[in-house]
Amino acid sequence: MTGILPEDAPDPRVEQVERLKLMPIPVMGLVPQPSLEDTDTVGLGYGQDARGYSEMTASVTYTLWRNPTDRSDPMNLADLDEQSRRAIEDVPPWPRPAWLVEQVERMRYPQLWEAVRTTWHRDSSERYSVRSVLVDHVNYILNQYRHELGLSGNPWDQPATTVTDVMVNGQVTVLVNGVEVPGAEVNTDPFVYGIGAELAGGGVVAAVLPRAELKRVQVQFTTRG
Repeated sequence: MTGILPEDAPDPRVEQVERLKLMPIPVMGLVPQPSLEDTDTVGLGYGQDARGYSEMTASVTYTLWRNPTDRSDPMNLADLDEQSRRAIEDVPPWPRPAWLVEQVERMRYPQLWEAVRTTWHRDSSERYSVRSVLVDHVNYILNQYRHELGLSGNPWDQPATTVTDVMVNGQVTVLVNGVEVPGAEVNTDPFVYGIGAELAGGGVVAAVLPRAELKRVQVQFTTRG
């Protein structure tokens, strides 16, 4: 049965936690809050050259709970198409790892994919400024809204580059580990809101969140535990 994970297959998140230790700076997230659940779904991207790692990005995904006091409330469910619903409900006849079953079940609920990014670059450049990193993050997340934007096909064929540097407001502040620091925001897009800041130890943290859910989220950054 090629492509079928054995029941005792290791949880890939365990290995990912170890890989995150490669980050030269702490990985950031949003402050703990009832409406967001951090399930250790963290992606790590990096670039290398002859001198070693030149850049790294850690991206944190959250599960959104619209009614965190009652997780059985139907308002917590994601708006799924028929294909996605079948993928969740069609249980294969073979046993699956517990972590995989958990991940499949979690897809019933809204996921804030790669909502918070911590970005580190070895060399300084305007390309790696808060403004540039935030714009890149916003446009990346906007690929989740391709239908709403009237786009079709694959993101690499027709990327959703709808936000530019001129749309960034650099006159805002944001809390990072309880300290108010200068930040930058994108508050002009109808689908998402983005905000970011430079980190004291180097690097940039940015969050891009669905505007429709913004009232449920406390937008403050903290070092992940």
